[in-house]
Amino acid sequence: MGKLIKNHWARLIILTAASYQLLATLTAFFWPKLLFDTLTKTLDACVKPYPILQTLNLVLALLTLAYEYPLKLFAGTAVHGSFEARMLWLPLCSLACLLMYQGTNAGIICAVPWTLPKRSERRLVPVEKV
Repeated sequence: MGKLIKNHWARLIILTAASYQLLATLTAFFWPKLLFDTLTKTLDACVKPYPILQTLNLVLALLTLAYEYPLKLFAGTAVHGSFEARMLWLPLCSLACLLMYQGTNAGIICAVPWTLPKRSERRLVPVEKV
C-alpha cells in the first residue's frame, strides 16, 4: 500500500510540475528571459528572435502531461509502465525548464529522489507509577 501511495504522490507532483512548466512557457513567449542571462549572453539566441527554448518546453510539458495523466495514446503501453523511461524523460524536462527564468520552480529536483522521508528516532521512556 505504501508503494502505491508513494507512486501516486509522485505522479501528482509530476503533473503539477508539468502544468507549471506549461504556464511558465506561455509566459516566456511574451517575456523571454534566460536564467543565466546576467552571466553570459551566448544563450540569448535560444529565446529571441526565434522562441526555440520556449517551443521545446511547450512540447515537453504537453508530452509530460499526456504521459502522466495518461492520454489514451500512452495508457497501457510498455513505455507508460517503464520506470527507466521516466528516469530518462524527467531530467530532460527539468533541464529544459531550468534554462528558462520563468520555469525554475518547475525544474527543481529534490536532493534524494525516490526515497521516503526519514523519521526522527524517539525513544519511549516508561513512566514510573508513584
